[in-house]
Amino acid sequence: MSSCGVIPRKTDMTRPAVSILIDTYNHERFIEQAIVSVLDQDFPASEMEILVVDDGSTDRTPEIIRKFAPRVRYLRKENGGQASAFNFGIPQAQGEIIAFLDGDDWWIKSKLGVVVEAFAQNPDVGAVGHGFHVADEKGTLKQTIVPARRLRFSLRTHEDTERFTQLRCFLGTSKVAYRCRIARQLLPVPEVLRFEADEYLWTLAAALADALVVDLPLFVYRFHASNNYMQSSQDVQALRRRLAVMEGLLDHLTPTLADLGVSAEIAGVALEQIRFDVRRLRLMIDGGTPWETYSLERAEGRRAYRSTTLGYQAYKHISLLLALVTPPRLYYRLKYSYQANNMRRFRSWLGEPQPKAEVHETHFTPEALPNGGK
Repeated sequence: MSSCGVIPRKTDMTRPAVSILIDTYNHERFIEQAIVSVLDQDFPASEMEILVVDDGSTDRTPEIIRKFAPRVRYLRKENGGQASAFNFGIPQAQGEIIAFLDGDDWWIKSKLGVVVEAFAQNPDVGAVGHGFHVADEKGTLKQTIVPARRLRFSLRTHEDTERFTQLRCFLGTSKVAYRCRIARQLLPVPEVLRFEADEYLWTLAAALADALVVDLPLFVYRFHASNNYMQSSQDVQALRRRLAVMEGLLDHLTPTLADLGVSAEIAGVALEQIRFDVRRLRLMIDGGTPWETYSLERAEGRRAYRSTTLGYQAYKHISLLLALVTPPRLYYRLKYSYQANNMRRFRSWLGEPQPKAEVHETHFTPEALPNGGK
């Protein structure tokens, strides 16, 4: 295992300042854009290395990656999922900072410069995340989500942990960079986590050092048919795979947080959303009582919002009443059909609730796309 480097001085370029770790699997339609977005960064090429971990692709992904040699180092392994890709790639990174990118996403040109400067200004921070754009399969931007301001948090106090739960969405794979010494301490990632391995990393990283989120959108998350998040609520096998992963997260994070000195109370707050997700998946797959659905939906609503309008309260009461009289599996089929068909826009007429998270969301039409989004 190679040792972590340090941010090099101008006179010592023996190690890169940043290692970029791109994980990919059957991304032949997207991987070139991901790699080019790294090569086009407003950041010195001599101060970064690019590693692409191919998790056993069976399409043209390897051929496309090899076009970028020697600028890009190609690392191929047998298919094993996201955790195994991290376990394979992180030990080979030489930079003092390791920045991650999924092979179907891409970065904004200023990404690395902003992130490296954030680390330089905050030497005690172990992880840096940031806001993001959301695009459809063709790459057309649809939404921008950013923190309301630069914020720091950890898993030291109850208040800080509440902030962690609200802002953890800004620490996902393509949005996050870690100091090498922090990333190495998180290995090995349990390989049951074929996806959601990034959640394992960001949770433990916040137990080891402060995390910082930057109030700029510095990458584009691409929704497409193969995303794990895009799996149908009626695909029972996909739901069972997701349930196994979420249960694996709980099973491994709970004792590891304790080993790192995180109290049971703080860990309970940090892992609450995962527990909600596990309960919902069990109801969607195996069913249960309407009261279980009602209790879960009510608890999640109270946790998510600081204040609500009278119109939204009326809508939520109707939704909860439906949960009380509908079998769980049918309730969630109806709920996800409502979301998939973008019927949420009708709810907005009633007034949007105020979330606890300090987050700004912007939806825009094609003629109002921000510069640099494609």
